[in-house]
Amino acid sequence: MPDAETDPETTPTSELLALALEAARRAGALLRDGRPDDLTVAATKSSPIDVVTEMDIAAEKLITTYLSDRRPDDGFLGEEGASSEGSSGIRWVIDPLDGTVNYLYGLPTWSVSVAAERDGETLVGVVEVPMRRETFRAVLGGGAYLNDRPVGCRPAPPLEQALVATGFNYVTTVRTHQAAIAARLIPRLRDIRRGGSAAIDLCDVAAGRLDGYFERGLFPWDLAAGDLIAREAGALTGGRPGNPPTGELTVAATPGVFEPLQALLEEYGAWHDGDA
Repeated sequence: MPDAETDPETTPTSELLALALEAARRAGALLRDGRPDDLTVAATKSSPIDVVTEMDIAAEKLITTYLSDRRPDDGFLGEEGASSEGSSGIRWVIDPLDGTVNYLYGLPTWSVSVAAERDGETLVGVVEVPMRRETFRAVLGGGAYLNDRPVGCRPAPPLEQALVATGFNYVTTVRTHQAAIAARLIPRLRDIRRGGSAAIDLCDVAAGRLDGYFERGLFPWDLAAGDLIAREAGALTGGRPGNPPTGELTVAATPGVFEPLQALLEEYGAWHDGDA
């Protein structure tokens, strides 16, 4: 029988939150202060423009080392390759640098995302946005916070007055279909924004800076923390109608915008790559 320190059912969320906050803070400081002037691409992923830098790799190593030193029995799932089952029942889901292309170009819209989950349910989420001096956090059932201030999503406008963010895949054929979806949506909305960090977009829904957000092709590390923060701020999140957010489709919006936006995305085929 596990003891109180390793039993996931008794692990205090306050402990997980404190660790997530510190890990994200340290990685954010490394990325902000340690960015070399001659930063270059270390590897590519789905296409030649879907890149990894040496700083992505360094930030993930910092986070996993920090967490495993303090909770050696936990598992990991990280964008840059960290993967272990662990034995504690807690798994950390990590995006060490969400918005790598922005970071490569010196744009400020990038973040560090750290979440802790148990049995597939996210308990704690932290999104650190160093260039905005912002830390978003949430604990399941405990509300969402920006720095130390509670945040909530906006009152719902009519869909035609909604400001909605999205993102685009780095594979050309997929991105072409996504652009076609956006072109059909724009006349139905106030406007569309494309920031380049899914975690920040989800947090901006939480903070009332966006009325909605959608994207196809996200991975668990892209959305684990931001999805919890958005939900704890009062937003609705999901995928295709009746489904949770997944790589197939992620939608987050203030109540009143969520359902009509989700319905349009379903009608327009935002959940596939243009070949269905």
